[in-house]
Amino acid sequence: MVPPVGSAAIKSGSSDAKAWLLLLPALAFLAVFFLVPLGQVVFFSVMDPGFTLKHYTSFLSDSFYWRVLWGTFQTAGIVTIFALLMSYPLAYMIVRMGGHFATVMLLIIAMSFWTSFLVRTFAWMVILGNNGPLRAILEAFGWSPAPQLLFTRFSSTLAMVHLLIPFMVLALYSVMKKIDMNFVRAARSLGATPFQAFHRVFLPLSAPGIVNGCTLVFIMCLGFYVTPVLLGSPREQMIAGLIGTQIEEFLEFGEASATSVILLLVTLAIFAIYNRFVGLDKLWG
Repeated sequence: MVPPVGSAAIKSGSSDAKAWLLLLPALAFLAVFFLVPLGQVVFFSVMDPGFTLKHYTSFLSDSFYWRVLWGTFQTAGIVTIFALLMSYPLAYMIVRMGGHFATVMLLIIAMSFWTSFLVRTFAWMVILGNNGPLRAILEAFGWSPAPQLLFTRFSSTLAMVHLLIPFMVLALYSVMKKIDMNFVRAARSLGATPFQAFHRVFLPLSAPGIVNGCTLVFIMCLGFYVTPVLLGSPREQMIAGLIGTQIEEFLEFGEASATSVILLLVTLAIFAIYNRFVGLDKLWG
């Protein structure tokens, strides 16, 4: 017996209502702890001390801010490239070897999320310090005096690559594990060398993972604060560090808020471009 159309509509409406009720706690949490603070930042950017757009015009007209923003993009690009170069072979080996090797490697990668960015940043301060092991190794090989490693762009970039590699590996692995290796075997059976099979078959199929990982790492790197401040050079600060300086040292809440809004708009623009050509639903494969 076919149920009445009205009855089906009522059941559908009831299901939608239950779904929204289940979403209410999450929506309330986001509204209180995300939307409200974000609204305050936007408010301060145009209402400090009264209604004004001078904080935005100051940012757009000052070459110093543009240099910091460009330096942030440069650093984020360098970190993304090196994270990809180091993560792709690892993700590829995890997929190809599988078994216990894959289990152990994925466990190690997962364990990295259990250690905070701050702790790992301090670890790099010890490694790259004047009395650290890396400087001692360089001096042992005859490089005397060893170059200054800490508080340079090199040290902050190296640490950020290390911190973001797990995100890149997981983004690549989520796509690579879905690739049918029979395609590679078919290419080999048709006369392709191992490199040709990888270059013409596996690499193009893994391209979505590369795009996903690069987008994720690049956007995360744009907002990095602790690592560049603790390890980087004061002369080459990133935009998040500049925002911190504006608040902590100069108490310029209006300028800091405007800078934060501009950084948010840049990040949203990158997300919009990614969503337009790839789709946010494919970010994790």
